[in-house]
Amino acid sequence: MARTMDSVRRFSQYSDLYVVLGIVLIIVMMILPLPPFMLDLLIATNISLALLVLLLTMNVKHPLELAVFPSLLLITTLFRLALNISSTRLILLRGMAGQIILAFGNFVVGGNYVVGFVIFLILVVIQFVVIVKGSERVAEVAARFTLDAMSGKQMSIDADLNAGLITEKEARERRSTIEREAEFHGSMDGASKFVKGDAIAGIIITLINIIGGLAVGMGQRGLAFDQAVQRYTLLTVGDGLVSQIPALLISTATGIIITRAASEGNLGQDLIKQLLSNVKVLGIAAVILFGFAMIPGLPLFPFFVLSVLAGSVAFFTHKMQQEISVQEQDEHENEAMEESQKPENILSLLQVDQIELEIGYSLIPLVDTDQGGDMLDRITMLRRQCALELGMVVPVIRIRDNLQLEPGAYSIKIKGVEVAAGDLMAGHYLAMDSGGVTQKVHGIPTTEPAFGLDALWIEDGEREAAENAGYTVVDPPSVLATHLTEVIRGHAHELLGRQEVQTLLDSLKENYAAVVDELIPNVMSVGEVQKVLQNLLREGVPIRNLLTILETLADTAPLTKDVDLLTEYVREALARQITKMFEENGVLAVLTLAQQWEETVAEGIEHTERGIVVTLDPRLLQTLFQNLAEALDGAPIPHPIVLVSPNIRMALKRLTERTIPRLIVLSYNEVVSDAQVQAVGTVKWPDAS
Repeated sequence: MARTMDSVRRFSQYSDLYVVLGIVLIIVMMILPLPPFMLDLLIATNISLALLVLLLTMNVKHPLELAVFPSLLLITTLFRLALNISSTRLILLRGMAGQIILAFGNFVVGGNYVVGFVIFLILVVIQFVVIVKGSERVAEVAARFTLDAMSGKQMSIDADLNAGLITEKEARERRSTIEREAEFHGSMDGASKFVKGDAIAGIIITLINIIGGLAVGMGQRGLAFDQAVQRYTLLTVGDGLVSQIPALLISTATGIIITRAASEGNLGQDLIKQLLSNVKVLGIAAVILFGFAMIPGLPLFPFFVLSVLAGSVAFFTHKMQQEISVQEQDEHENEAMEESQKPENILSLLQVDQIELEIGYSLIPLVDTDQGGDMLDRITMLRRQCALELGMVVPVIRIRDNLQLEPGAYSIKIKGVEVAAGDLMAGHYLAMDSGGVTQKVHGIPTTEPAFGLDALWIEDGEREAAENAGYTVVDPPSVLATHLTEVIRGHAHELLGRQEVQTLLDSLKENYAAVVDELIPNVMSVGEVQKVLQNLLREGVPIRNLLTILETLADTAPLTKDVDLLTEYVREALARQITKMFEENGVLAVLTLAQQWEETVAEGIEHTERGIVVTLDPRLLQTLFQNLAEALDGAPIPHPIVLVSPNIRMALKRLTERTIPRLIVLSYNEVVSDAQVQAVGTVKWPDAS
């Protein structure tokens, strides 16, 4: 047994060479003459191959299980044409073409070439007019419908992925299946033309053989007309039958695989199950057949036998269905009993989603596609937008309905903890004053959840009037999507775990393996890289330029293991990106810090195992916060930016991130040399006038 398996394994290693060799031999057959015994062997191979293909198509559950069929169709068609050429050469040169063709000419059609020719024409008509024509049309329609449905199927996969019904791996597999289906049906649309051309070629080759045989028999061999007709026409008809029977099998297989839909069983199982499963229909058929048997003039025996057969099948099918129903009920009760006796599996309760959205029941139509909701599509676009802006893959957002929430309320959770919430009014629009309102409109006062702006809920009929009055009007799904986007931006560093970092590294490694291999794991661990990336995201710096980040870490990590210091090095390497983020019309407007403040903060910096810690007198710290706030309020600055020296940038950010979270702290090294920097104010020292 082991030797047999080894032989099969060695044979499969060179399967590609065998296929190439077989195709080359087919081409050679068209050029070189074959002896009769070799032609018999190849004709038998052709018939066997056609039968094998037919059986394979009847036993597949999905057309993609035989995805090689279009290429196989071309090879078998080419093989039959090569056999036709070889048999024609033998018939015209020797007046014989092997035992199989002679047997088909004498035994199958009784030695009567007229009957044989009629049977040959019938086979060609069946193949060409019925099977090939129908298969060609079905292949064309299937290819068009498959291509038209691709976008809808892709959107369905994205919706299931966002809803948490499938994983990323399952989504990739389903997308791959859709692409393969489109390619298969497109190939079958063209490959069905092979069968059509083969049927036409069979008729033409047969006519040419008859005319050529008469010319050779009468002109070169001196045979009488009737002798030439008897010999060459009989051999030609036998040759045509030998070719058309495998061709009919292959064309039938083509029709089966094209019309085959995905199912849980093969063709035979599906036919028996679906045709004979309806007991009522079988009983009605039995009664009708019995009625036919009782009609005077019609034969009694066949209709009576068929009536009894249909009634018997209906009776036994009904009995079997009852037994199966009782068995399934018993199994269900046993499973329920076993499940109730099992200890409770609480492991699934311990899993925490990275990010989830809980909604009240009146907001369900926003996410239900059957009710016209497009929230799932918006979330798909949101994840793509965050990937482009932040450079990270946002985890799948789980959406759940929560009856404990108010009907129009929603809650956004990060790792099981609520971080944001809001209320929406279904059927209304949110109107916000963007600064250019010329006329007030009536509505229900509220607060825009993402940015805390004053707004109004207005009815659909007031929308046009509000827009004309200068309000910015958005629908509830847009409000929810905007809030969700801001939450993801603000908590991106929490959503970036080690697994997400490893995914980013694996993706980068496909093109820049040298950078990743140099850094990980010899210089830094995945966890240390994660902390650097989290530091960047915490201050709103995208990590999309991962190549520059890793190259900088590879250069600086051998010098220090301080994650905060490594983050500063990376920020300096991303100086152009950071500068462009905050420029307005080519100008970077900033505040500066008084020299005394910089010296005071620098003196209070302590490097501990947990990173940078700044120790300042509480009264002095309160004064710093107050002066910062006054400087920001009094300066005409588009972004709240303070420009400081590199050695205190991280420390100042740590001091102010709780009290003034919107403050952006940049160092001189993070501003490119060609940037136009405009200092619009200074955070003064308390003693300054």
